[in-house]
Formats: sequence, structure tokens, C-alpha cells
Amino acid sequence: MKQDRKEKGNVPNLRFPEFTGEWETVTLGECSESLDYGMNTSATEYDGHNKYIRITDIDEASSKYLSDNPVSPDGELLDKYLVEDNDILFARTGASTGKTYIYDKIDGKLYFAGFLIRAKIKQEYNALFIFSQTQSTTYDKWVKLMSMRSGQPGINSQEYASYKICLPSRQEQDKIALFLSLINQRIETQNKIIEKLESLIKGLDNLLFCNRKSKPALRFPEYLESWRKSTLKEFTSRVTRKNKDNETQRALTIAAQYGLVDQISFFNKQVASNDMSNYYLLYNGEFAYNKSYSKDYPWGAVKRLDSHEKGALSTLYICFKPLDNVNSDYLVHYFESNKWYPAISEIAGEGARNHGLLNISIDAYFNTMHYIPSYEEQEKIASFLNLLCLKLEDEKTTLHLFEKQKLYFLRQMFI
Repeated sequence: MKQDRKEKGNVPNLRFPEFTGEWETVTLGECSESLDYGMNTSATEYDGHNKYIRITDIDEASSKYLSDNPVSPDGELLDKYLVEDNDILFARTGASTGKTYIYDKIDGKLYFAGFLIRAKIKQEYNALFIFSQTQSTTYDKWVKLMSMRSGQPGINSQEYASYKICLPSRQEQDKIALFLSLINQRIETQNKIIEKLESLIKGLDNLLFCNRKSKPALRFPEYLESWRKSTLKEFTSRVTRKNKDNETQRALTIAAQYGLVDQISFFNKQVASNDMSNYYLLYNGEFAYNKSYSKDYPWGAVKRLDSHEKGALSTLYICFKPLDNVNSDYLVHYFESNKWYPAISEIAGEGARNHGLLNISIDAYFNTMHYIPSYEEQEKIASFLNLLCLKLEDEKTTLHLFEKQKLYFLRQMFI
């Protein structure tokens, strides 16, 4: 590919060298046979054949149909609501306004919902090329500007029809679309690699640890001795130091995916008060237990502070640090498993919940029972899982680079 910055007007910065002609500007309405609204009906249990695609069924990152838990439309199934080849769906209301999806045959028989608008792209245009322009920063800016209204944001079919698209010859459209589809395929493959690694790590987390038995389901062959049964207070000590004189202004929170993180970085704002002198002062390498429960963390979450040297944490959390008889990395992986759930369930039944928090006393928490191997076996388990986690981080870095590459090409290839 060559840089072509001398040409102006409707010519992008980056083109395949065999194409030199001007690009024309048309509207989405001119490229489409029609722009239609979807079915105004609720979803029902999937019937095994007819799928219903709603705004929430389109993945934010990949713009793919989320097919893990399909549903069917509840009502009369009319062909005019079917999504077919060359169809692009646009979210027309809410926080996801502007989100798009292009039909893929592997998604099967799809009916689209009323909060989506379908553009039926004419055969003389490459629908994937047009869809790719909805992944650009130019499109994002247009969506933000067009959807600025009082109340809930939204863009109607007439407004979508007015969106301007720059088009080269059909041959150049096809080549650009193929090029971008290859990048998308590589990103999809990378995502699958990451998903499989995450699944492997999660599975090993639950095989390498134990709760009710004297040994886990999977062990390294050189270790034969039984694991000892210990209370949490026998291998950790509670952290109660306060953030006196506001020693740190970094307010922390537990994020399921990222661990103990800065509130401002995670929420884009600080939820904690400016005076955090009564908060716990947590140092790097220390742990915190969040008693908030969720679908993914039915008995709360335990995370270690790794990303910062210190931070302030609400006293709603239970904080602790490992003693010399336990490997800190081992504890990180242990608390990522579900093997400590029975210990918590014994002190906080299903009915012992209050405003989203498990009703667990501090004394009861530190008296929970856990099975711990020898220190040498702890190190072996932690080292093995650490290697897999490093591999996972490398794969995530590779994914990030592919995504940056895609954004670069989108910026350079579309006006």
C-alpha cells in the first residue's frame, strides 16, 4: 500500500497502489433500498430455529451477534423483519445509539427488534465496505453530534439515511472490504485464543485446589502429603491501619476483572469522599475481601493490590496480608478458584444478605476453614499458574496491537 497525501477532496490518505480515481460522496439512504424499523414485540424462549436480535444482542467490542443465549420473537413472524445478506442494523436509541451489525449467515434466521433500524444495502455496493465505515472515528463523531437531544439519545431512520459515505469504485470497495475482513478474522482468532486460555486457567484453578478433601483433583506427582486444614487467621493477619492524615489520596475499588484498582481510572470519577482519613490504608501485596455478591462472584471477591504502591479502601472491606507460612501468589490463585466458597457459605446462608452485601462478621470470616499444602507445593502451583497468566497477558497485548492496527487503517482509509 502507498501513502497518497498529495491528493485532496474525496481521496483518503492510504490506498492500494492500483487505484487512483476520485471517491464520490453519497448518503446511506442513496446506498440503501430501504431503512426499516424492526418488530415491536417481546422476546420469548428460543424455539430452536427463529432468533431475535436486539440492541443488547450485539457485542459492543466486535459488533458481532451474541449467540450464546438466543431468544425468539414472541409474535407473528413476518418475512419483512428478517435480516438477510447485505443488511446492516443500526441501534436507534439509548446509550448504544450508533452501534451496528452486519448480517452473517452463520447467525442463522434472524428477526430484528424495534429499537434497531435495518439498512438494506443495494447490490451494486459492497455492504461490508459500508459497514466498515461505521467502525471509524468519523462515524462515532457523527453519532455523538446527531444523537444530542433532550432526554434519551437517539437517531431515527431519516437521520441515518442522511449519513454521508465516501465510495470508491466497486473494485476498490471489494479490495478494502476483504483487507479489513482479514484483520477482523485475526482479531476474532485472537479473542478465541484468549477465551480458551481464560477457560483453561479457571479450570486449573478449581482442579489444583481443594475444599472438603485432603487433596485436590490434580497434583504435581512429587507431592504426596495431605493438605493441612487451617483457619484463615492461621496464614493471614488482618489489616486495620487507617489512612491517617490522608497519607494517600488514591481511592481503591474491587473490579472483578482487574482486581484492586484506582476508582478514578475505573469509574472516571472518585466515588469516595475527599476526606479518606478513616479508610483503611492498604499497601502493595495486601488483600481485600469485598462482601458484595454477584452472578460471577456469588460469595464476594478477594483481590490483591498489585497495580499501586498503596491506596485507601472503605472499611466495608475486610483487609488482610499473608503470613510467612503462605505464598502470596498462591493465595491470589486460590481466591480466583471456587474452592473457598463452602467456607463462606457456612457463615453466610442465602438469607443472610443485606442491600447487596453478605452478612459476614469479621471474626467469622477469619475463622473460616481452608485446606493448604506445604509451602513448596504452594510455590509450585503458583509458579505454574503464573506462567499461564503471563501467557494470557501476552495474548491480550497482541490483541490490543491488532485492534490499534485496525483503528489506524480505518482512520487512514476512510475520510
